[in-house]
Amino acid sequence: MSIETDIKSTVKLRISEKTIINLIYTNNWFKENSTSQFKRYDLSSEQYNVLRILRGQKGKPANLSTLQERMLNKMSNTTRLIDKLLKKELVTRNTCPSNRRKIEIFITEKGLNLLKELDPITYQNSLDITKNLNTTELETLNNLLDKLRA
Repeated sequence: MSIETDIKSTVKLRISEKTIINLIYTNNWFKENSTSQFKRYDLSSEQYNVLRILRGQKGKPANLSTLQERMLNKMSNTTRLIDKLLKKELVTRNTCPSNRRKIEIFITEKGLNLLKELDPITYQNSLDITKNLNTTELETLNNLLDKLRA
């Protein structure tokens, strides 16, 4: 199905406009798809992103600016996300012993266990979403998206 059909456009779009609209539409479609898998776990996609970043720290702490730099959604309120994850006992927040102005954030065992449970679900979801593309097409798409952001 084409983007024109999906958005029921009656006008012929210029290719650059069509591309941007297609990217926005596809991004929103993907967000709707992935949000439903996290909802069962009372988790937002941004909270999931923070947990994955913290797991990638391999036991080392992260601070708010590190998390903000690595977030997929740069507009996220990182402090608020951490507060919500603290309430769910998925992360801990400590004051750095050598610099009392620095806050260190760690993923908890409960957070790691949640990610272990979510890993096969998110992997299967990525397979389902990309099932209509072969490996070469996926590599080309990734290269083109990287080139677009360059």
